[in-house]
Amino acid sequence: MPERPTESNPAAEPSGSAPNDLAELKNRLAEINDLRRAQEVLFWDQTVMMPPGGGPVRGAQLTTIDRVAHERFVTPEIGRLLDALASHEASLDYDSDDASLIRTTRRDWEKARRVPADLAAEMVGAGAEAHDVWAKAREENDFATFLPHLERAVELKRRYIDCFEGYDEPYDILLDDFEPGMKTAEVRTVFDELKASLVPLIAEVASPDDDDGFMRGPFPIDAQHEMSLRVIERFGYDPQFFRLDLTVHPFAASSGTQDIRLTTRYQENDLTSLFTAMHECGHGLYEHGISPSLERTPLCSGVSSALHESQSRLWENIVGRGQPFWNYFYPQVQAAFPDVLGDIEQDSFYRAINRVKPSYIRVDADEATYNLHVILRFELEQELIAGTIALKDLPEAWNERFEEYLGIPIPSDTVGVLQDVHWSGGGFGYFPTYSLGNIVSVQIWDKVVSELPDLPAQFEAGEFGELHAWLRSNLYVLGRKFTPQETLERVVGGPIDAKPYVRYLRKKLGALAAA
Repeated sequence: MPERPTESNPAAEPSGSAPNDLAELKNRLAEINDLRRAQEVLFWDQTVMMPPGGGPVRGAQLTTIDRVAHERFVTPEIGRLLDALASHEASLDYDSDDASLIRTTRRDWEKARRVPADLAAEMVGAGAEAHDVWAKAREENDFATFLPHLERAVELKRRYIDCFEGYDEPYDILLDDFEPGMKTAEVRTVFDELKASLVPLIAEVASPDDDDGFMRGPFPIDAQHEMSLRVIERFGYDPQFFRLDLTVHPFAASSGTQDIRLTTRYQENDLTSLFTAMHECGHGLYEHGISPSLERTPLCSGVSSALHESQSRLWENIVGRGQPFWNYFYPQVQAAFPDVLGDIEQDSFYRAINRVKPSYIRVDADEATYNLHVILRFELEQELIAGTIALKDLPEAWNERFEEYLGIPIPSDTVGVLQDVHWSGGGFGYFPTYSLGNIVSVQIWDKVVSELPDLPAQFEAGEFGELHAWLRSNLYVLGRKFTPQETLERVVGGPIDAKPYVRYLRKKLGALAAA
């Protein structure tokens, strides 16, 4: 572990008063936050608006911003201010914004200062460069073209891990970037429990022979877009602060709580865009609901990827794939697509959107098999980082494990190893948070309905405001004030627990299978 520079020792230099030091820290963090948010908007622009030829220059721009932001954050002066504020922090209420800012910044600074600015910038630049190569390779089913960029991404992540000491497993460092404080062994234990429950459940409730040909459309793109907006506006999407655009791999971004940018994609032969819009809206509602007092600070973000994914999955699945939701919305969807759905009963539609059937694409998977997609990626990522799988052999390893877990062969790399954007940007460690988010979403839902038992009736009337308000006041407003573990304890009263999620799936999918 690198030694703290002597100039950051408060005994070496007299510090100013706590109010002055705190004001100086906030000013510095606000500037760094501005750079990070600008970086996020430039990435959004690259994936949504930028012409294809702009990639190399955009990569250089993102690299420059990252280097400057990183250098400004890891400066010894930030360390000196944090040291000088230690006694002031101890005098504050633990729940106060200022106490949370100091301890969260200290945690972030202690990790970031171990990473050289050039390495941090190189990772960002490599990701920006690889993104467009990945998109083209995915479209053309050409893993070989993407392979050099994947090799570089893995090599950079190994160098990143080498900046740290004291971890149990190398993957811990990557997981901690997205789920602070959680260990690979903990995730493995949760996933082993989940897999042990899901495999027999999937075998029990799978319905491969159901007739759902109507779900292949055609569904006119304009009508899909209009219907997507109609749904998410009921959830809380406000065009004064949100926008919805097209991209290859949907995501949500923001430059602050008042600028929320959602993305989606449409295909005429399916209606999954509705669920994509709900998913990304869940992310956006979280960011929009953070307390304004945290704006332009490191606290102005979701506390972890699992908590963030809990919101996207709650709105997409627990709400959006639930019967009460469709009791309100199905007549509107029928009216939007009369040629396809006009003669289809709601029950048939509901069964189709909740059908359990192994499929190739993670983002289009049903609620049960989705987690096997995630577990596969979690396992492969660890092996890639450890070097036990040669990168050139990754498609073969992917295909073998996919068929083992989901029982169907992969016909192409486009719907296999190339389907997700994450690895192009070096996002190793993120995938586990999707299933962790599924688990947490049910824990939060159970807590909400224990306090608001009439929510299903509200959904049937098209009212989702009370759910949104509860989530905003109990989770969203907190931002990153507390650790993920502390936040979950405050929201649901305990740690992550897969059992409620398994019960939820068994009850919902078991009822469909028995009907």
